[in-house]
Amino acid sequence: MSKNQRIPHAKRTEISDSRMLQAAIELIVERGPELTTLKDVGEMAGYSRGLAGYRFGNKAGLFDFVIRAVGGLWLEELKKATDGLTGFDAIAAAIDAHCQMCMDTPDYVAAFYILWFGAIGPQSEVRSVIANIHERRRRDVIQWIKQDIERGKTQPDIDADAIANQFITSITGISYQWLLNPKNVKTIEAAFLQMKKSIGLWFNTDDK
Repeated sequence: MSKNQRIPHAKRTEISDSRMLQAAIELIVERGPELTTLKDVGEMAGYSRGLAGYRFGNKAGLFDFVIRAVGGLWLEELKKATDGLTGFDAIAAAIDAHCQMCMDTPDYVAAFYILWFGAIGPQSEVRSVIANIHERRRRDVIQWIKQDIERGKTQPDIDADAIANQFITSITGISYQWLLNPKNVKTIEAAFLQMKKSIGLWFNTDDK
């Protein structure tokens, strides 16, 4: 019995997906999406040149997979960071988690945002995926604020929509700045800190 036969099919798929995710991320960061090919992803992952094509169909399928995979990792970190928190505490924890992920897994974050900013064009096949993630982030912020209001910790007339929009635009802007110069860690950390202070003004917090 071969080694592959002893490993369940679902496990083999999980392993191959993990390897191809890592390969795709490395190629996207190194070459950009345009020069990233399914053939190269399969070969770099240690498989046949045709496996990535069979698994993802085309580059849009590959990029969709990368965005969802990295997005899933981010959601796991976000849930851990914000567990039991509401309002500004949850928002601040989410900002800290995003900053930490940039430092801990820079290639994953870079590949995600390279595809994110590349999805702006009207012909992008992954634009809807990015739009859904964008809206999910916005809903999370609004939900944290609503929970805080329900607990009587935040004034009921606070503008949750405006805060959510500020959160989204700030995260996106800092991420773009980080992509331009990922080695400038202190500047990016300072930008995230300033983002927390700015949003904190809405809540009359001491974090100003």
